[in-house]
Order: sequence, then structure tokens, then C-alpha cells
Amino acid sequence: MFTPDLKNYPQAPGIYQMLAGDGTILYIGKARRLRSRLRSYFSAKGDGRQQIPLLMKKVQGIEVIVTDTEKEALLLENTLIKQHRPRYNIELRDDKTYVSVRIDLREEFPVMQVVRQVKNDGAHYFGPYSSAAAIRETLRQIYRIFPLRHAPIERCRQRQRPCLFYQIGQCSAPCHGKISRSDYRRLVDGVIQLLEGRESEVIASLRQRMAAAAETMDYEQAALLRDQIRLIQQSVEKQKVTEHGGGDQDVIGLHQDGGEVEVTLLFVRNGKLIGRRSFLLEWVLDLPELLHGFLLDFYAREVIVPDQLILPFPLESSALLAEWLSEKRGKRVRLLTPERGEKRRLRELAQRNAEESYRQRGQRKQARKNLLVELQERLRLPRFPQRIECFDISNVHGELAVGSMVVFIDGEPAKQEYRRYHIKTVVGADDYASLNEVLQRRLERGVAEGCLPDMILIDGGKGQLGVLVDVMTGMGLSGQIGVVGIAKSRVVSNVQGKVVERSEERFFLPGRKNPVTFRHGSAAAFLLERLRDEAHRFAISFHRTLRSKQGLRSSLDQIPGIGPVRRTALLKYFGSLKRLRAAGVDEVQQVPGFSAARAQQLVAALKNHYN
Repeated sequence: MFTPDLKNYPQAPGIYQMLAGDGTILYIGKARRLRSRLRSYFSAKGDGRQQIPLLMKKVQGIEVIVTDTEKEALLLENTLIKQHRPRYNIELRDDKTYVSVRIDLREEFPVMQVVRQVKNDGAHYFGPYSSAAAIRETLRQIYRIFPLRHAPIERCRQRQRPCLFYQIGQCSAPCHGKISRSDYRRLVDGVIQLLEGRESEVIASLRQRMAAAAETMDYEQAALLRDQIRLIQQSVEKQKVTEHGGGDQDVIGLHQDGGEVEVTLLFVRNGKLIGRRSFLLEWVLDLPELLHGFLLDFYAREVIVPDQLILPFPLESSALLAEWLSEKRGKRVRLLTPERGEKRRLRELAQRNAEESYRQRGQRKQARKNLLVELQERLRLPRFPQRIECFDISNVHGELAVGSMVVFIDGEPAKQEYRRYHIKTVVGADDYASLNEVLQRRLERGVAEGCLPDMILIDGGKGQLGVLVDVMTGMGLSGQIGVVGIAKSRVVSNVQGKVVERSEERFFLPGRKNPVTFRHGSAAAFLLERLRDEAHRFAISFHRTLRSKQGLRSSLDQIPGIGPVRRTALLKYFGSLKRLRAAGVDEVQQVPGFSAARAQQLVAALKNHYN
């Protein structure tokens, strides 16, 4: 085993990189004193961590980078981990992208936006929320109570009259002067109080205004305020939650089972538990290092940083992490490990949630395994279908033909493995030839890299399946990979020829005349249909993107003064011709390289071109 001369390492803050024999970085860590930290790994007695030898057996070298302060080491550690992605560092992968609600009070008439990234841009963010559909439904209810605007203000001002939302009472139409700026700001304040969970303050304010309106005999306004109060009370009744003290808190729980660790975060906002998020991590080192790496990775993202982080156990780097998070947030952040009171009960609740999340994950994992075993048996696959790939081709009249590959691993989408293909060798609408090209490119790369699927699903019947079989035969892969073609259900008449019936999805296998069908509602069939639909969606979205950019590019080419540089800038900023045409001068002026005069010229040219 590699044994370094520790005297050669300084007693200074910095980061250390543990290297394999081929120079691959296995692990990156931070230390206040590098020599002391490395000694803990190579001490003859060891440091009591049974997992460390698993890593040390692979280490063949160590490199260090000295920094002036421990804080600089923390930032450098985060940067290098993201750059090199070492095998033994934390890498968070989550199949959910959580959403937040953004309100920018610097705007003349602020608007609610559902966003997936939290930026340090001076706006107010609320959340995170696990369900985008649920928060959009909540916002629909809020619009009924506080009718803020929906669309960009410049776009609305181009209309001759207020939009439909104004007609149904869900927009106050500031774009057409139907509400003053002060009255609109009062609506915004009510929305913020609701999103912060201060419903009682909103109701008290509305009741005061209702009483004032009644005293002046403005009964129409009083009735409107009465209805707003009633809607808020109904909303609160449906969304009862447990009080957990005040402030914003993220509470972290850990559950370890062998080489797996379940990390669960509970999001508490203004004393109310609003959501949960869980990660399953493979880990061979000690839990304090895992927790340090988790906090560093998770909060380096564009997420909301709360007032307090409640941890399952104290960390040596807690003060340093708190300083880093405080600078990131712009306000003080505290890292706590409470031993009594409500915060301790929150910590225990997070621990129980981590245990329950791991148990449920295990049940889902076993159910998926049983489902894949059923697929292997029914479809006569040569091996267990741990990795399934599905391919689809998309084009319109032979233009901009593209291919897509989506991947399911252990029965779940692995979106980081998805690939898109530009069709390079086929002219016109020839799905078979396009599919042949995509499969050739994928399998050649798979053979070269030693990464082949266990099963390939083709969207199509016998024709598409025949293309796949020919490609695999030509590459000498026959019998090594399971191949299946999925064809849509057919509409047929029953025996009497009177009632129309729809058949089940059909699955074609090589060398078998009749297709395989599953029972109605089969989970195995649903998995394959879901895979096919995902491949189709992925191909269509890629094709639409290319078509939109081509339309934008061709339209811009006809406008004087728009060369390749400005055209690229517009493509990056707007993404589609529809969005550019709807933009006003102020928005176009935000694009790099566009002055007020040039933005006005572009907007006028587009308007003349399409009118």
C-alpha cells in the first residue's frame, strides 16, 4: 500500500487529492492543517474508521494545493470536486427538479414566476416546492384572491384591450391603467404574506379594509374583500400543517445501511413544514465527511439558503460552512445540532423520515427488480435487462431528421445517459435508413467503450425490428443483447363486426411471427410504453428546437445589421422566433450588443416582416 512521507506535507490549510495508479483522482478533501489530516489516513493504529482501508488500497499518490485560509480551501474543494467528479466524493443525483416562486419587488408591477433556479439577483424567492403542478394550482387560487398580472407588461400593453384573465377577475390589468401602482403593491404584499404563511395577517388587513369600505357605503368593494377573506380561509383549511417554531430551517436526517446512506431534508418555512427531499448515496468513508460533502454540493447549487440548518451531529467545519452560507445568502446562517426542545424534535423527525424513505426506496427497488425479471422471462431476453435503451426517429417531410436514445436503468429514467443524434448520411424521409445510422453510431461507440445495453426497444413493428437485427448481425452482436419492437395498438371490429375494440400494445421479437402481448394494465407493459413515449417526446422536443432555431435564423438573415454574432446572441437569449416577435424594445435591449436604437430597429423590422 502507498505510504507517503508525511514530513513533505505542510501544516497549512489547503486541499489534498488522492490519486490512483493511472493518475485518476479518487478523492478530494479539505484540511485546516494538511499534514495532520493526512496522518489520520496513514496512522499505524488507524483512526477507528473501518471504511478508510477500502480507499487507501487504491491510493498510489497524493497531491496538495496550499491556500492562505481554510475558507479558500473550502471554495477550492468545491470547485475541484465539480470539475473532476472523483469516485469517492459526493455526487448528488436527483430525479426531481424542485421549484420556487419568484417575485421581484423592483419591477413596476411585480409578477409571480415559477422558477427552477434560485439566483442571487435581489428578488424574493419562496419554497422550495416538490410539485410544480401543486404550486401552480396554489398560484391559481392566489390569482383569484390577489389578481396580479400574468404576462410580460410590454406584451400586454401592445394589446388593444385587457386580456381574458382580466375579464374573469384574475388579473387587475395594470398594463391598461385599471389599477394604481399603490393599490397593485398592496396586492403584492398580500401575496407575499400568503406565501410566507402569514394568513392571519392577511385576513386581519382585509377585514380592516372591508370595514372601512362598508362605512363609506362602498358595498361592492366590501363584498369583494369579503370574498377574498373567504377564499383564504378555505385555502388555509385545506392546507393545515404542523407548527415547528419560527423562521426558515432545513433539517437534515441520515440513515446508513451497509454502503448506502439515505439523506433526507425537511424544509420548514416560517415554522411550517412544506416539503421533503431525499437522496440515496453510496458511501465508504465516515458520516461527518459525507455530511460535509453533501452540504457543500447541495448548497453550492441555486437553491434557497434558510436561516438555520439543523444537523444530525456536529461538524468540525460547521463554523466555516456557516460563514460560506452566510456570504452566499447575504444574511447570517446558523448550523445547529440541538439537544433539547422543538429543534431536537425536528432533528428526530428528519431521522425518522430518512429511515422511512430508505425503507420505501427498498420496496420500490424490489418491485422494479420483479418487474424486470418478468420482462426477461416474457420477452426471452438473453440477460437481465438492467439497462434498457429505446430509439426513435423524428422528421417532417424529410427535413431536419433527428434520432433520440433514452435510457432506463433498473427500471427508472437515467436522463444523464440520454443522447440526441443529427442524421448525417440520409437524405429525405427514410426512417429505416435513419434508424440504421443511429444504431450503427450507438453500438460502435458502445463496443469501443465497453458499454452496451442489456435490451434495446425499437419504436415500430417488424420493419424497424428488422433494421436493428441487421445492424447487430453485421456487428457480431446477435444473441448478446435483447431486442424488442413495440407497435401501437390496433382498432379492430369484434366477431360480430359491429363493435369496435382496441387491441393491447404488441411487442415483436426476432424469429417469432406472432407478437407478445401483456395482460391489460400490466406493469411490465406500462414500463415499455413509458420508455417508448419518453423516446418519442425526447425526439420531438429536439426536432422542435432545431426547427424553431432554423426559423429564427432564416428570419433574422433578412434583417439588415443582423450578422452571425448578433444572431447567435438572439438565439441564446430568446430561443425561438415566437418569443422574439413578442418581445418589446426594452427586452431586446437586454441582449448583448443591442443598443436602444438597434433594438428599436429590430422590433420594427420584425413587425413589418410579419404584418
